[in-house]
Amino acid sequence: MEIERLIQHINLVLVASVATTIFGVMLGVAAYLFKFLRPVILWFVDLMQTIPVLALLGLVMVFFGPTRTTVIIGIVLYSLLPVVRNCYVGLENINLALKEAAQGMGMTKLQALFWVELPLALPIIFAGIRIAVVTSIGIAVFGNVVGGGGLGFTLTRAIMIQDMTTLMTATFSLMAMAIVFDVVMGFIEKRLKSKNT
Repeated sequence: MEIERLIQHINLVLVASVATTIFGVMLGVAAYLFKFLRPVILWFVDLMQTIPVLALLGLVMVFFGPTRTTVIIGIVLYSLLPVVRNCYVGLENINLALKEAAQGMGMTKLQALFWVELPLALPIIFAGIRIAVVTSIGIAVFGNVVGGGGLGFTLTRAIMIQDMTTLMTATFSLMAMAIVFDVVMGFIEKRLKSKNT
């Protein structure tokens, strides 16, 4: 298994995860602040999850061609749901007394959001990011179909030539990557929760 393909895969996951976090939190905050947008945003992220990964990548490829960009956009669209939902739920479930206390201190709605509400909701938001990152490791495998490279290329070639050694190595690499990300992010999530208690 080429180390270059492994690096490509990790790179795809990291870039897509950063984009997913940014857009997911933005959409989650928008759903929390604007009631008229809430059903549209939540419907959209739910819809993205119902589309098969290959079909979603095919739709994105119509606009961006068979490139790495297509893979990243596909991963982001497919991974938005846990980030958006956790962000919205985390903000919505903050104790009303804390929100009123922030307003009582003279904070504007935006100041209260950034200085009080988002920090309190961070553990729940991070849990959504953790799910999105681990999910994106598997989704990125399909990126090979639209020119994204990564371990998907190695797996496809190994299947075609029936190279079981390479197939098992690539599969265990994906599993190890998912476990490492999950364990590390799980540790960070616990630290965030302990700070908020």
